[in-house]
Amino acid sequence: MDTEAIATVAIGDVALIVVASRLLGALARRCGQPVVIGQIAAGIALGPTLLGRLPGDPTDRLFPAEVLPFLTVLSQIAIVIFMFVVGYEMDARQLRQGGRAAATVALCAFLVPAGIGAGTAGMFPGVFDEVRPEGVDGRSFWLFMAVALSVTALPVLAAIVRERGLAGGVPGTVATTAAGLMDVVAWLVLAAALAGTGHAARRPWQTSLALLAVFVALLFLVVRPLLARWLRRSGVLRAHQLTLALGLALGSAWVTAEIGLHAVFGGLLAGIVMPRGDGVPDADVLRPMEESAGLLLPLFFVTTGLSFDVGTLDGHGGVLLVLVLTVAALGKLLPGYGAARVAGLDRHDAALVAALVNTRGLTELIVLNVALDAGIIGRELFTVLVLMALVTTFMTGPLISLVNRQGRLARRLRITPVEVPRATEDISRSEAAENS
Repeated sequence: MDTEAIATVAIGDVALIVVASRLLGALARRCGQPVVIGQIAAGIALGPTLLGRLPGDPTDRLFPAEVLPFLTVLSQIAIVIFMFVVGYEMDARQLRQGGRAAATVALCAFLVPAGIGAGTAGMFPGVFDEVRPEGVDGRSFWLFMAVALSVTALPVLAAIVRERGLAGGVPGTVATTAAGLMDVVAWLVLAAALAGTGHAARRPWQTSLALLAVFVALLFLVVRPLLARWLRRSGVLRAHQLTLALGLALGSAWVTAEIGLHAVFGGLLAGIVMPRGDGVPDADVLRPMEESAGLLLPLFFVTTGLSFDVGTLDGHGGVLLVLVLTVAALGKLLPGYGAARVAGLDRHDAALVAALVNTRGLTELIVLNVALDAGIIGRELFTVLVLMALVTTFMTGPLISLVNRQGRLARRLRITPVEVPRATEDISRSEAAENS
C-alpha cells in the first residue's frame, strides 16, 4: 500500500471513528451514562470484539496494519493534549477545598486498593504468572497492579458530578478533590513502575527517575517563571498562548518519553506548569485544547479497542476477571465509604463519595495502554483490566441512583412517624377549640 492509499484509508477511518463515537456518546448520555462510556463502546465495537467477528473480518479491512501506526500517533497526540488539560485545570486551592474529609478519603481509597492490588499479585502467583510477560521484574509488575486497582478517573468523575447536579455539594466536592489527590499519587507510582522497563529500558530505573526529577525542577524553577514573565509583557503575546501551550505540551511529552517514561507524563507536567492568570485557567487556552482533545480522543479508544478482544478470554481469564473486579470494586467502595464516615459525612453523602471514587474510566485506559506499550502487561491481562475499568465506571450511575432512592426513602420513613402524630394532635386541638 503506497502513501496515497494509506492516507486515503486513514482519512476514512477518522471519519468513521468520529461519527460512531458521536452517535454512541449521545446514546450513552440518554441512558444516564457519561459520554465517554459511549465513546469507549464505539472503540470496542469497531475492534475484533464485535465488528471483527462479522464475516470477512471488517475490522481488518477497515484498519489495515499499514494504517495503524498513523492512527496510533494521532491518538497519542490526543492523550498528550488531554493530559495537558487535566494538569492545567488542577488547582492547588481546589485540592485543599475538600479539607480533611477529602484527604482521608484519598488516603484510604488509594492505599487500600493499592495494597490489595500488589498483594493479590503476590498472593496468587499461579493466577498472575500466566499473564505476566517474561522479563518483567516483580517491582514493576506489583507497582503497576497497585496503580491499576487504585486509580480514579478525575475527568469522568467531574463530568458525572456536573451531570448529576452534585457540583458544589459536600459529596461532589470531597470526591472530586480526593480523586485529584489520588491521581497525583497514582502518576508518581506509575512513573516508578515504568522507569527502566519495556521499550524504555535504555538506562536503569533509578537514572530515569533522577532525570525526571531534574526535568520537573527545570520546569517549575526556570520554564514556568519565564513563561509567566513573557505572557505578561504585552497583549499581543497573549494571542500566542494557544501555540505556546501546544508546543509546551508536545515538547514536554517528547522529553519524558526520551527520559524513559511515557509521553503522557510530559503532557500532564506541561499543564501543571502552564501559567494561569489569577490562578484561573485562561479560557482562550483551555477551550480549544479541550475541544481538540475531545475531537481526537475517539482515535485513542479505537486503538485501545483494536488491542482488546473479549473472545480471547478463556477459563483462566474469566477467573482472573472475577478476582480483579471483586478486588477493584470492594477495594474502593468500602474504604471510600468508611473514610468518609470517619471524616464526619452522613451515610448518604459517604455512600455517594464511595460510588464516585470507584469511577475509573478514561484514566484507567490511559494507564493500561501505557503499561501495555512498556511491556509490563500482556494482551490477556490488558483485556481483563479494560473490562474492569468499563464495569466499575458503568456502575457509578446506577449506584448514585440507588443511593439517592434509599436516601429519599429514609427521609420519608424518618418524617412519617414524627410528623403524622404531630399533625393529628394539632387537628384534635383545633376540633376541641371549635367544640368549646
